Amino acid sequence: MLKYKCLALDHDDTVVRSEATINYPCFQRYLEVYRPEVTYSLEEYVKDCSQMTFVDMCRTRFSMSEEELQQEYRFWQEYMKTHIPETFPGLKQLLEEYRSQGGIICAVSMSSRYNILRDYQTHFGLEPDLIFSCELPEELRKPNTYPLEQIQKHYNIALEDILVVDDMKFAVPMARKAGCPIAFAGWSRKEFPEIGKEMEDICDYHFYSIEEFRKFLFK
Repeated sequence: MLKYKCLALDHDDTVVRSEATINYPCFQRYLEVYRPEVTYSLEEYVKDCSQMTFVDMCRTRFSMSEEELQQEYRFWQEYMKTHIPETFPGLKQLLEEYRSQGGIICAVSMSSRYNILRDYQTHFGLEPDLIFSCELPEELRKPNTYPLEQIQKHYNIALEDILVVDDMKFAVPMARKAGCPIAFAGWSRKEFPEIGKEMEDICDYHFYSIEEFRKFLFK
């Protein structure tokens, strides 16, 4: 029996390990091409992205114009076509079991629809039931409650039956305002205990392994 009827899953560093292996190297390459005078470490990248959205980070730290943001987005899209992130051991089995018991799997992410579909098909042989990605207008992306409200309406389920699962705090105000519980996907944040500590304090649940999460999810 399922504890929650629906999982609203973040993608990057919740479903796939992409920050350190894909997204940061891509951004580093972008800076080398378009801002060669800039040095920007992985630690700085992680810290900034834990405090603000990627788009806000580009605007705040690098003063990027809207034209430059579109340029960076196209650069990232091309990079992602030839770089597929790994998933986390045990997640495939968890998602298969969850769906086999009638669970609804939705992606609520800042990643692109293309990336999400490709990664799910590559690693799990399935697709999310609904996808809310960076193709949404910026004002409708998380932390806006729009994705959760659309899931609730589409499936006619209670908002408290939707479990938000994320590794970053932008999902917290979204979940809180909507009235959904939220779990910290700590399996991707073991190298950054300061992020883990903050997320433990503000989330309803926290899990540092897929197995921990599996035991919680299935009653």
